[in-house]
Amino acid sequence: MNREQLMPALQCKVDELKLLGYEQATVEDVWNCLMMKKWKKNNEEKRLFELVNDVLSLRATDYMAYIMTKEQKHDRWFTEEGLSELEQLF
Repeated sequence: MNREQLMPALQCKVDELKLLGYEQATVEDVWNCLMMKKWKKNNEEKRLFELVNDVLSLRATDYMAYIMTKEQKHDRWFTEEGLSELEQLF
């Protein structure tokens, strides 16, 4: 799978997500989302048009679910920095 060949489609998807209000969308996040959601279990070699279709058919809800899961895994509330942020909130 060649990421460079998919850059136009990835950038198009990022632009679409930004138009929908997801201002933090990046090519890196879209790529990682596809790797985790669509291409994780695929052992077969896909053709370029199939990969482009996967990129362009990625739904905003699937992207947001990936981002939310990613953020929860990097939750840092109980680190020293996170505790100081909590103290500032209260």
